Order: sequence, then structure tokens, then C-alpha cells
Amino acid sequence: MTDMPRPRPPHLHREVTRHGKSVWYVRAGERGRGPRIRIKGEFGTPEFLAQYDAAVKGSPSPAAGRFAPCKGSLAWLIGRYRETTAWMNGLSEATRRQRENIFTQVIESAGSEPFAQITAAAIVAARERRAGTPAQARNFLDAMRGLFRWALEAGFVRSDPTAGVKNPPRKKGPGFKMWSEEEMAAYERRWPIGTRQRVWLDVLAYTGLRRGDVVRLGRQHVREGIATLKTEKGGGTVTVTLPILPVLAETLAAGPCGDLTFVCGERGHPLTKESFGNLFRKACRAASVPGSAHGVRKIAATRAAENGATVAELEAIFGWHGGAMASHYTREANRVRLAREAMHKLSRSQSEQNEKRTTMPRTSRQVRGAGQKGK
Repeated sequence: MTDMPRPRPPHLHREVTRHGKSVWYVRAGERGRGPRIRIKGEFGTPEFLAQYDAAVKGSPSPAAGRFAPCKGSLAWLIGRYRETTAWMNGLSEATRRQRENIFTQVIESAGSEPFAQITAAAIVAARERRAGTPAQARNFLDAMRGLFRWALEAGFVRSDPTAGVKNPPRKKGPGFKMWSEEEMAAYERRWPIGTRQRVWLDVLAYTGLRRGDVVRLGRQHVREGIATLKTEKGGGTVTVTLPILPVLAETLAAGPCGDLTFVCGERGHPLTKESFGNLFRKACRAASVPGSAHGVRKIAATRAAENGATVAELEAIFGWHGGAMASHYTREANRVRLAREAMHKLSRSQSEQNEKRTTMPRTSRQVRGAGQKGK
């Protein structure tokens, strides 16, 4: 950004953030003592001047999208990317929504920068600014990788600045807490059959679906007692086929359910996965259960594995592939089963009995029998 030429327009002030970025503010009102209003965009652009004029006059600021971004800017490149099949057909709706939020932030902070001048160092710096939330940093990198890989293929850039930039390390830990059987029972006591909160739990527990798929599942997906659904995370390429178990059928028959989805809000309307997650957490707190929707999916997978489900069967139910996740659950289930079967071998009395059998002196009858055999 170039410095503001002298003399500056009235009430316009420049500040430098801790990241070295210049930002502009207007203090309107009598004698420039009014509230600070930030002026977004590159100085000298029509958008900047329009926002400055609106701030001085006290009128509403024009919408950020009112002015078309300059050709060659990062905002312009993102706009072209949104028009491609790589964006519209290559990504799920949830992924597009997530990346749209990231692109909005990117456009606000660096949308006027020439995209051809974006370097790996700039990408790393943006990742480090999000280091406090590693998941957000990974999502940022995924969004920028998708953008610049397309730009490289389309011939807009000569090199991909995201190439070689590593994701921040994931925090080690078990992840979402798996529900216990006691917590399942506590939730069921608080929310009996006939409540929508019970519908929420049972659809999660007896389908094994992710939160984003649970909020989409409805009667239109069920034929002859079998639900068929293309999963959100698979980008519509992974289909799960799930027979409706009697325990779930009983819950769904009692409802309440929505017209289009089994999981619904207070007025029967469908929910987004975000709003469902918030409502489900409230229901958990009311039941004194520190649970999450993904924790229910974990106990569903554990139940299936402990009941003898194979890797292939788990992948068919939960929409996994590659064997790694399913193998984790079968391995843990096998450890539990083997420990139960072998635990008696730690008993001292058992060890003593085995030792006595090997050291017990032979009886006279055994000796006589052995002698007869020798003859």
C-alpha cells in the first residue's frame, strides 16, 4: 500500500498493525472527535474513496462487493475460481461454505494485492497468524491450495506458492470424547421416546452418520426399510446403505420429525449441521452429559466392532475407505475381547495348578502301567 499523499483529506488517520499492515480510519463528527470508522480497501481505489465519503457524511458505508475487483488482484482471481467446475462440482456444499468464509477474510485483508506476487513466504505468514487455531490454519491452507492449483493449471500463475507449505501439526490426543454406555442411558432418561431430542440421539447412534449427513436424512431416502444416502464428506461420491433398525424405527414413528428430515428444529424445520450441533450440545447439558454428536458416532463404531463387525463392514456402514479408521476400531475391539478371554491367566491359583500338574509325582499305578508297557 502506498502512503497517503499530503495534505491528507480531513479526519483520515493511518495506523500500522502489529503485523506491519497499514490501515486507515476516519474520525468524523464535530472537530474530528466522533467514533472511529475503518476504511477498507486500497487507498485511491473507488471503493476506498466511496467509503471515506460515506464515513465523513455519516451515511451507510457502501457494500464491499459494489465495486468489481481489479483484474490481476487476488480478489479477482478468487472470483474467477468461484466460476469454475473445480469449485462448483469438485467440492461439497459444506466445503464451499467453509472456504467461502476463508476467502472473505482473505479478500478483506489482501484482496487488492496482485495474485502473481503472492509468495510462499506470504502463505506461511498467513498460516502463522492462525497458529493459535491449528484447524483454522489447515482450512486456510486447503482453501489457498485449491485456488492456486487451479490457477496454475489454468495458466494464471507460473508457480504455486502453496507448494511445499506444510500443515501445522495436529494436537495429539483422542479427539472428540467417545460417549460411554452410562452417558447414553442418562441422555435417554432425560429425553425419552417422543421428544425431538431423542430422535437426534437415535438417528446418530443407529445410523452412524456424521452430523452433516444426519441433518439431511429423511423419509425420501428410505425405501423398504433401507436408507440410502450420498455422504457429504465424500463429495457425493460415497454412498452408504443403512437398514433402519427396529429401535430406530420405533423412535422415528413416535417423532417428532420434519417433513423433509428426521432431525428437525422446534417448528419442524430442517437444521444446518452447525445449528444442530449447537442444539444437540444444549440437550446434552440438560441431561448432564458432556457429549458431542461425533462422540455418538464413535460409540456406534465401537459397538459394531465389539459385536464382530469386520473392517469391510465398518467401512460400508460409516462411509470410510482405506481401512485405517475401521482397523482402529476392530483392533481396539479385539484387544478388549482378547483381554477378557485371557485375564484368568493372571490368576495365581491357575498358575499354581498348572505347575502342580507338571511336578506331581507319579502314582504306583502309573509306575506299574509304565512297566507293563515296557514289557
